[in-house]
Amino acid sequence: MIPENHLFTILDVVESTNNYAMGQLHAGLAVHGQAWFAREQWGGRGQRENIWLSEKHQNIIMTVIFKPGKVFRRNMPLFNMMMAGICHQFFAEIAGAATTLKWPNDIYFGDRKAGGILIENIVSGNEWTWAVVGIGINVNQIDFDRNPHATSIRRICDKLYDPIELAMQLHKKLNDILETVSDDAKDFYFNYYNKHLYKKGEIVKLKKDNIIFSTRIKEVNRKGQMVTSDALERQFNSGEIKWVL
Repeated sequence: MIPENHLFTILDVVESTNNYAMGQLHAGLAVHGQAWFAREQWGGRGQRENIWLSEKHQNIIMTVIFKPGKVFRRNMPLFNMMMAGICHQFFAEIAGAATTLKWPNDIYFGDRKAGGILIENIVSGNEWTWAVVGIGINVNQIDFDRNPHATSIRRICDKLYDPIELAMQLHKKLNDILETVSDDAKDFYFNYYNKHLYKKGEIVKLKKDNIIFSTRIKEVNRKGQMVTSDALERQFNSGEIKWVL
């Protein structure tokens, strides 16, 4: 096993840590559990090709790669829920109980976004070989003029943190849990995700195509679909709907 410090690389500036990690994988230069942290990235991406904006030297910008292993084989949605759950746990330990998970993979504090997770998968034939887990968490940034619905650990706690130190702690937490994960963990993180689901049980406005409608958030099912109820019970795939603020 490679020593832990060899699994964590600090980059000054990249286009995207996910793209960098993908390049390392395709070049055969990456191993399970390896992480790349960037002080600055200029082409970060979020869900649905949204841009992830982050001030340099202020936040966690990190990608970790994993071989999913037997526990999660052919079970991408539950792996995603576990990754989101671990990041939620980490953030909540610092910021407090108002931390939630907004479907599919955003970390919220109150009604403001504090972080996001973008997982890209590599499949060879029928085999899911790698998960490339991009994590962005706002740490010390306080200026969000271009995204007024965002927040950060500093805004919440009124305290400065070292983004690299926090990233290393989160990286260790992810690796430690993945190292010992069992079948029971799938149920634990499925239930954990739904326990901390943003707006669970509340009526929200969503938009599908050009139609805006009100519905109640029920849960996220084991297929990773958002389940809502109004006159009908509906299931939505990631990217199929937008939240209306």
